[in-house]
Amino acid sequence: MSTMVATLGTDRARRLRAPLTLLLAAAVAVGAPFYFAPFQVFQLTMVLVYAVALSGLNLLVGFGGQISLGHGAFFAAGAYTAAVMLDRWDTGHLATLPVAAAGCFLLGLGFGVPALRLRGLYLALVTLSFAVFLPPLLKRLEPVTGGSMGLTVAKLQPPGWSGLAEDQWTYFVVLAVTAVVLLLARNLMRSRAGRALLAVRDNETAAEVMGVQLSLHKTLAFAWSAMFAGVAGCVYTWVIGFVSPDSFSFVLSITLLAGLVVGGLGSLYGPLLGGAFVMYVPSVSQDVSEAAPGVVFGLLIIIVMFVAPTGLAGLPGRVLGAVTRRLPRTTTTTTASDRTTTVSDRTTTASDRTTTVSDRTPEAGPAPEGEPNPSPVSAADEEPQPQAHPGPSATPTPADPAVADVQPVGAPPRTEKE
Repeated sequence: MSTMVATLGTDRARRLRAPLTLLLAAAVAVGAPFYFAPFQVFQLTMVLVYAVALSGLNLLVGFGGQISLGHGAFFAAGAYTAAVMLDRWDTGHLATLPVAAAGCFLLGLGFGVPALRLRGLYLALVTLSFAVFLPPLLKRLEPVTGGSMGLTVAKLQPPGWSGLAEDQWTYFVVLAVTAVVLLLARNLMRSRAGRALLAVRDNETAAEVMGVQLSLHKTLAFAWSAMFAGVAGCVYTWVIGFVSPDSFSFVLSITLLAGLVVGGLGSLYGPLLGGAFVMYVPSVSQDVSEAAPGVVFGLLIIIVMFVAPTGLAGLPGRVLGAVTRRLPRTTTTTTASDRTTTVSDRTTTASDRTTTVSDRTPEAGPAPEGEPNPSPVSAADEEPQPQAHPGPSATPTPADPAVADVQPVGAPPRTEKE
């Protein structure tokens, strides 16, 4: 009984954990820009921007099982799409978001087709070459992209009715975009296409036998990943207000992949932790060592992966597992006591049944002379026993006085003389 109550309590706690965590995170996110300084609010905004980019990379690497070292190129494509629209065509900021998402989706779709026959290191090298190739191309297209000088565009301006500062308004807009992207990623992975993508990641042969089209889902994984990266690049342009080819080198792609691994592959909340890692760790490394920040950055990655091999998102689970493994005796004792109680209950029930049977049995009185003493159990309660055929050795002898008075079956009736 106690085990059942404990199980019900655990299930109820699991159901309440997610809504309570979500409400707490939403409260902290909404109140953060009113508590921190403007520069710190800018850092939090950049964490959300990187989280959007890592959500797309997580779809491809964490859930799709493929590897990409060129995610920074899709990020740059979305950023330049928004910058060109704002600078050349003087469109609104929100109008650039769907255009950047659609353009990067088509770009990822086209890039995913030739990458179907590649996997592992070969796919990583092809995606890395795309990240290396794009910045020089942007410098060559000077009439459109501004060349090496880049493009400077206007930032988001808060409306008069909001009463917010520029950094606070930008933070809330980016927060809304990030919430929508995370919700889309969650629903996508719970849909039929997401389950098919997980099957492809686990075992391609088994997924193909079950009817999953490998080429379609691999290509769509690249397209979705590129679309989310393009959205992140567009929002990056809103926040920074400036783009240049040097801001999107291949180092950005490697940093994004490292941030995803540190945050947690295959986790819906890993991109948020990875975005914080990408934003804060390089600045911490620069403060620790101005001569070799890359060395400090690499050492921090090694330390985090040693402490949490499954990423920061899986660290609470590892801690809980370690605590649970240290308490096996208490659980065993509780289970043993429950079993002892059950056995005692069964023994009590058996004794009750015995008492009931004894109550039903009539008391045996003295038998009359010449008549055998009847059995205490009635004839209706007594089960008929099969009569065994007596063998030669079972023949009664007349020497036994109890047997001598018994008349054989089929014999003629005795007279008084006999």
